[in-house]
Amino acid sequence: MQLNDTDFQLFDVPATFAQDRARLDARWKELQREAHPDRFAAQGAAAQRVAMQWSVRINEAYQRLKDPIKRASYLCALNGSPIDAENNTAMPADFLMQQMEWREELDEVHDEAGADRLRGEVDASRVRALSSLDWLIDENVDYPGAAGQVRALMFIERFAEDIDAKSAQWGQ
Repeated sequence: MQLNDTDFQLFDVPATFAQDRARLDARWKELQREAHPDRFAAQGAAAQRVAMQWSVRINEAYQRLKDPIKRASYLCALNGSPIDAENNTAMPADFLMQQMEWREELDEVHDEAGADRLRGEVDASRVRALSSLDWLIDENVDYPGAAGQVRALMFIERFAEDIDAKSAQWGQ
């Protein structure tokens, strides 16, 4: 293992979108046990600092690999198609229209039942988008297409948070 290994190399898993979460969890625990700073207490402060660096690196990799959007973003970046969400907000017209419709619907929602209905629609869209990432990355090897889909998922996630925020207002 090297600090500059990819997250996939570090976790000894294939560099694919589809991942076995149980395998990731087990490998994370194994790596954390190996790199825990307490194991290096007898070797001095320098060895403990290196162990701490490894522990941080392992945790960062685990956070990326276990989250489908972060994992897809990472795969796209590794394969020359960074997400670049801050500078590239281009979306297909039909997706933008859907976003506008959802925003209008959210403005008109005044109870939890309406929020739940809209949340269900957004969740279904999220599931479809995640499924298409599996196809775009693992089957079609279309990283530019996957990058666009990740940007769309980021919009969907933010909108889902907006629904939750509006729902929280009613709970107060």
